[in-house]
Amino acid sequence: MFWLVIILVVFIFQAATILLFEFRNPAKAVAWLFILFCVPLVGFVVYYFVAQDYSKRKKLRKGGSRIFREMRETIWKQAHIVDDIAQMPGDRYDHQHRLFNLLSHLSESPITGCNRSKVLTNGEEAFAAMLREMEKAEHHLHVEFYIFRDDVIGTRFQDVMIRKAQEGVKVRFICDGLGSHNMSWSFIRKLYDAGVEFHFFLPPLIATIDRRVNYRNHRKIVVVDGKVGFVGGINVGDDYLGQYPKVGFWRDTHVQIEGDAVYFLQSTFLNDWKLASGKRITEPQLAELFPPHICSGGERIQILASGPDQDWDAIQEMCFGAISVACERIYITTPYFIPDPALYEALKTAAVSGVDVRIIIPYESDSKLVHLASLSYLEELLRAGVKFYQYRKGFVHAKVMIVDELLATVGTANMDMRSFFCNFELTAVLFESSSIHRLLEDFERDLEECSQIDTQQFQHRSRWQKGAEMLSRMLSPLL
Repeated sequence: MFWLVIILVVFIFQAATILLFEFRNPAKAVAWLFILFCVPLVGFVVYYFVAQDYSKRKKLRKGGSRIFREMRETIWKQAHIVDDIAQMPGDRYDHQHRLFNLLSHLSESPITGCNRSKVLTNGEEAFAAMLREMEKAEHHLHVEFYIFRDDVIGTRFQDVMIRKAQEGVKVRFICDGLGSHNMSWSFIRKLYDAGVEFHFFLPPLIATIDRRVNYRNHRKIVVVDGKVGFVGGINVGDDYLGQYPKVGFWRDTHVQIEGDAVYFLQSTFLNDWKLASGKRITEPQLAELFPPHICSGGERIQILASGPDQDWDAIQEMCFGAISVACERIYITTPYFIPDPALYEALKTAAVSGVDVRIIIPYESDSKLVHLASLSYLEELLRAGVKFYQYRKGFVHAKVMIVDELLATVGTANMDMRSFFCNFELTAVLFESSSIHRLLEDFERDLEECSQIDTQQFQHRSRWQKGAEMLSRMLSPLL
């Protein structure tokens, strides 16, 4: 009896600790309590190492760093900041003051007005563009990916980085410690020997000891001489070229940017570089890292960074704000659909209000558990009028959202809670009609490769399927 009381007290202590620290996020609390119930002591140990609130680690925040304040001042002096709604293109924002004010105050990356962009569809086009621009590097080359494989296309990137470093170009290279853990030491050694500065972002062992293993750097950034940048959903690997038979065709989207917005890709990279390497950027380097550029385009672009080191969940709040004001259409492509309660209700409300809401998800996913969790959110949304389509040509990995003629987004963030609240993510918000229409054309072509989910048939799926979905959904805040 004594030991039963001790076990009960310990269990209550563990549950109370989780509730105390997760009371602001009930869904996450329920998920951890479920794990604790299934494996009492083990679940609490995992919670201790995995669920640390990274945002409380003030030493890793960039706000108090003098050099980052000076970096911000340098950017603000050189960039064309859009701070008046009258500067937005056309008349589409004449009655969108709330959305404009939200976007203007979301993060340290405002809307900029002197840019040119190019949407890159799929790995072949994106890799060709990135390698072409990397070959032009004269001063510095910054490369950051969540997954970087040492396969054929990875070796091509390696060759360019090595060649540039040997030419005297400063090459800085970051990979996520978990996403790129399969990269061989011999591959890394060749980079080191050529003078490439390489660092893993939060290697698994260090991240586990420091209780940050749950926070991954999911960003994909290439910056060439501070003037040309790339961001989107594409990592570096042959699978992104459709060369993995198990996956097949890989559908993805990236964007190439020139102009003011590149300054904010650069500042995001440099912040990640400081966290990964511990090396600070000195004041004399700022002029070379943020060089003036010729304004060759008038596109409005905003770069939104979000992550556990930020004050705001900028990408989630941008999505919620844009969805809330939609009048005609909301088109979303995402490989993982696990929306937080706010976005879930916003999508449902939009559909009931008559907005054409269409969402493309994979037919076959690379994660069974995540796929089941995604399906658990569909039934009520389908009844509300949201149209879901499953991509059948291969695997769809693009992260795109189109809202009316107001904006379109291309970035690294999936429509899921991990991307919104745990990962380091980056999204480009495009306001130019030509970019929106290009993404709209891609979306409509993708629909031709999809099968629409029928509401009646979906409701009649087996009890085992519904049970698996329910269990996966319970764990979805942690996926």
